[in-house]
Amino acid sequence: MAVPSPAPLPVTVDDAVPADFPAIADLTVGVYRDEELASDAYLPQLADVEGRAGRSQVIVAREGSRVVGAVALVLDGDFGEITESADEAAFRMLVVDPAVRGRGIGEVLVTECLDRARAAGKRRMVLSTDPVMTAAHRLYGRLGFTRLPERDWAPRPGIDLLAYALDL
Repeated sequence: MAVPSPAPLPVTVDDAVPADFPAIADLTVGVYRDEELASDAYLPQLADVEGRAGRSQVIVAREGSRVVGAVALVLDGDFGEITESADEAAFRMLVVDPAVRGRGIGEVLVTECLDRARAAGKRRMVLSTDPVMTAAHRLYGRLGFTRLPERDWAPRPGIDLLAYALDL
């Protein structure tokens, strides 16, 4: 007789603390590398959680004490990359552990970003994403984001990113 798997622990979402940074770096680099979502040249930036914590709010999802997701919310500054005005926020580097996908963790992280941006008085959330990140595109569509093709951009030749926006 098969032994039932234990029920998953509840997922909590809050601000990342420095002790979380190595796990966030490992998760982010691992997912982007293993799923071929980033070039090798971009991996050091993905690993620099401390650096992005100084330019954004790094939000973490935990299952028990284990980091299972993270995102960087940018309310001001150039780290937003595609923000064009002070009333826009952005989020970047959204990642969810493949072992827990399908449980709504990405949606919880994005919703937390939206709630925090509204609380900060922002009127629009913008983001850019790689065309191959189709699961993320479905999530953004479910949450009401629409394409913003006039703001598609290329950080480097051969890296073409799609822009999405949601009025808050």
